[in-house]
Amino acid sequence: MAQGKKFISPQAWFSMTYPIDWNEFEDGEGTFLFFNPDVWTGNFRISAYKEEASKRGSANYGQEAVAQEFRQNDSASMVKVGPHNCAYSKEMFEDGDTYYTQHTWIIGIENMAFECSFTVPKGADVKEAEAVIASLAIRHDGQKYPAELIPIRLSEIALVDEGYEWTVNLVKSELAKDFQGVEEDLANIQQLIDKGVIGAKKKDNWLAIGITICVILANEVEGMEWMTLIDGNREAPVLHYKETEKVIDPLRLVWSKIKAGETCNVEEAYKNALV
Repeated sequence: MAQGKKFISPQAWFSMTYPIDWNEFEDGEGTFLFFNPDVWTGNFRISAYKEEASKRGSANYGQEAVAQEFRQNDSASMVKVGPHNCAYSKEMFEDGDTYYTQHTWIIGIENMAFECSFTVPKGADVKEAEAVIASLAIRHDGQKYPAELIPIRLSEIALVDEGYEWTVNLVKSELAKDFQGVEEDLANIQQLIDKGVIGAKKKDNWLAIGITICVILANEVEGMEWMTLIDGNREAPVLHYKETEKVIDPLRLVWSKIKAGETCNVEEAYKNALV
């Protein structure tokens, strides 16, 4: 795949590269859905299953999943997609007046098994899905990987939304003021802090304040984009400033000062975020 976006799954089980014009969308629990929202070319879904590496026989877990698919599905055939041997099958169905084909691949890599499907209009090719599958790689437990920034995942979008909503509701309940998500709202956040309504040990609450400051930055400064930081066991939303490549971590904006017993000046944190 010449150009693409990288996806690292929650808990960093696996990674893959998907087309640059696809986005992630909400689906069933444990399944990740991707498609092009502007020009629909198909729905790509991936589910992952993992056996603990320490468990006896776990190294063959993926291969056994592929073998089991052959035992249970008479229509499955062996295909090679990139470096992966897959059990492949397809099924046609009708929705309204349109016919679709669901292509399914079962892939085994060491102690992990994957089920990938690509639902497309009947007759459409599957090259996009095959490129994603070819890029599929597992991440090994205990192995140190460099920190990475990837397009923001749904799980981190939810954290941003929850943090911002928490701050907005706190401003409304404590100060009886509206909150617009603009620079003028920084004074309201400062007023909350000065009133002492946020406990000094409430890390999640201070993270919500940091997220809200970043939301205001994203609203006020062009070139800001939310991304997901994967760094060891930490998976968190961060703000990326394209102009300088600076990464702004909501957790560090205010919590680092509070944790050290210092006071927090919100406007100063806001201004210094881009320095």
